[in-house]
Amino acid sequence: MEYETLRVIQGYAYWFITLLLVVLLYGYIYHLYKSQKSGKIDYEKYARLALDDNLNDTLIEERNKKESKES
Repeated sequence: MEYETLRVIQGYAYWFITLLLVVLLYGYIYHLYKSQKSGKIDYEKYARLALDDNLNDTLIEERNKKESKES
């Protein structure tokens, strides 16, 4: 292949991958927003995880004992 042809293919691939990553990012943001709104999970609780990491701090969510025995 010629050099110019490779550069054109590289340019199209760059824009395609950039567009794909933007779509995936917005899809992930929409998923987080939808999960938060429906009440499935509250991501704001996890935002303080790095700040509240002492042994005496309250738990983010209780562990289900039934699930931990099965694992």
